[in-house]
Amino acid sequence: MFTHVMVGANDPEKSVAFYNAALGALGIAEGQKTPVGAFYSHNGGNFGVSAPSNGEAATYANGGTIGFQATSEDQIDAFHAAGMANGGTCEGAPGPRGMGDMASYGAYLRDPDGNKICAFVMPGQ
Repeated sequence: MFTHVMVGANDPEKSVAFYNAALGALGIAEGQKTPVGAFYSHNGGNFGVSAPSNGEAATYANGGTIGFQATSEDQIDAFHAAGMANGGTCEGAPGPRGMGDMASYGAYLRDPDGNKICAFVMPGQ
């Protein structure tokens, strides 16, 4: 459905360090650096973090969340801890989440620019 998902960064170096740590805990390789950020590729999906091309300040989407797939609760815990240790803020500690009939385990973070991300492992994965 998507070719990629991208978020803006006001301090690309700080954001790349955050995403290298948080996504690395999910088994995603360090981002391929660009002059203004980095791109991450995993299982056919692409995610980028970059200074905005229009030169304006990066801002986050109110109500927007980008979710990353994990394979275990341990990965979720590591994702959250790595993000917190690298400039992120907690937006929901690791734990069980009710999603209708599907119980899951997940955690939420805000990156250094306020973008909200999460990681989840769903039942049966």
